[in-house]
Amino acid sequence: MTDNNRFPPENNQPTGYVPPKIWTWENESGGAFAGINRPTAGARQDSELPVGEHPHQLYSLATPNGMKASIMFEELLEAGFAGAEYDAWFINIGKGDQFGSGFVEVNPNSKIPALVDRQPKQESGAPAEPLRVFESGSILLYLAEKFGALLPQDLRGRTEALNWLMWQMGAGPLLGGGFGHFYVYAPSKIEYAIDRFVMETKRQLDVLDRQLANHQFMLGDCYTIADIVIWPWYGRLALHQIYGDAGTFLAVDEYQHVQRWARLIAARPAVKRGVLVNRKDGLQERHAAGDFAQHIFCE
Repeated sequence: MTDNNRFPPENNQPTGYVPPKIWTWENESGGAFAGINRPTAGARQDSELPVGEHPHQLYSLATPNGMKASIMFEELLEAGFAGAEYDAWFINIGKGDQFGSGFVEVNPNSKIPALVDRQPKQESGAPAEPLRVFESGSILLYLAEKFGALLPQDLRGRTEALNWLMWQMGAGPLLGGGFGHFYVYAPSKIEYAIDRFVMETKRQLDVLDRQLANHQFMLGDCYTIADIVIWPWYGRLALHQIYGDAGTFLAVDEYQHVQRWARLIAARPAVKRGVLVNRKDGLQERHAAGDFAQHIFCE
């Protein structure tokens, strides 16, 4: 049976579309990010990254993935780790800042957040050269291990935290690049695509709701990087803070345990600060704790 028999072109979207034998990139695909999407990697322009005075240089934007890193830094500072001071620099992904040569040197995948640690822990006899860290989950794990915080030290606790860290990194693209893209950013509404990713998003919310039914935080009474990595996506979704009316569409208020947990995390002082970092309407740049003084934190 040919593909045309299995999938009649008149039923395809757009009507009559038949995939070519070999895909080639000819035109922008449309949608909110069409201007920056290409099927190739690498730098598109020469541009150096700014560098501040602190050991940690964060290059980011206040997307859910970007918020993970800034919340992590603020939690470490809140816990008294003065060595976690950082400079946060605004990366405008809509304008293609992530494709500058300096950024690509830090993250060859051209995605935020990206981190340079200019004072990493020195290994035996080796000079402490600046160290790049990319991928939000890697940044959280790196900082947790560097400062010995927000990650259990026992085998079972550490493994469980990493279970949920890896769960989010694998599940998140189905929420963001799947549901979020087709519900909000795609140039047209495609019922099949939306239904497919709504099904998966609600299944993921149910996974979390079941876990949180008997746990204050993801690991019980212990607040860890597992909470930090998950909350900017699923906690903010539960609080109706991402993708417009998606919370109503997904009936997120039905997930009572996720709701309780989401509000609990949102009330943390470090989280209130972290979500403001690298926002167009917040702190586009953050270089000191005093930078937050101009903002009013609402309960």
